[in-house]
Amino acid sequence: MRISAIIQARMGSTRLPGKVLKTVLGKPLLEYQLERVARSKLLNSIVVATTWNEIDTPIVDLCERLSMECYRGPEDDVLTRYYDCAVWCNADVIVRLTADCPIIDPVVIDRVIERFLECTDSCDYVSNTLINRYPHGMDTEVFTKAALYKAHNEAESESEREHVTPYFYQNPQRFRLTSVDYKDKANDFRWTVDTFEDFSLIKLLIEHLYPHRPLFTMEDLIDLHKANPEWIEINRDVLQKKLGE
Repeated sequence: MRISAIIQARMGSTRLPGKVLKTVLGKPLLEYQLERVARSKLLNSIVVATTWNEIDTPIVDLCERLSMECYRGPEDDVLTRYYDCAVWCNADVIVRLTADCPIIDPVVIDRVIERFLECTDSCDYVSNTLINRYPHGMDTEVFTKAALYKAHNEAESESEREHVTPYFYQNPQRFRLTSVDYKDKANDFRWTVDTFEDFSLIKLLIEHLYPHRPLFTMEDLIDLHKANPEWIEINRDVLQKKLGE
């Protein structure tokens, strides 16, 4: 099976425009993410899926500079963007990642892929978001091309098509779902970038860890938070956007 990570990315965020290319230590956040995802031991390919909009051309330019594959598709119908991208890159298994998770841990990605591979014959969709114990920003979803094809053909609502995977987990009678849990409750940590407060925290984390430990793990991030408990207040009041918002 060809396992491909598809990272959705665009510049037109409503709460923090251009967030995916905001820089820390002279490097865009998306470049950090691509560097980290490339350390996965189980991925066969990585593709950034952006839009046809001219505003997203800098994302394409970054991918070209880094020799990373990039695909352009619809802005709002992200489900179609994913399906067309999966066909384009000849993926059998899709790992869905989002560009607002720049410090995602490749070990976590591989943990979810491993769980999928363990139950290939009995699952269509595996993620670490069904049971909400992982830190926000470690979100990883894995599903088959066949399941993506079914969702692409059947999903009708705007939120289902914009957010790609709700049709899976809102229809457990149609798809076989499996969850990856974490040993501790760590979902108080928010390492996803949707607002300026989120970016401020991510910037702080990268500046403290990357110069001397560029391969930092999720556990390194948790330990750094424990050493600086006041940092969790930086974006504590940021509300996660709900489906349809």
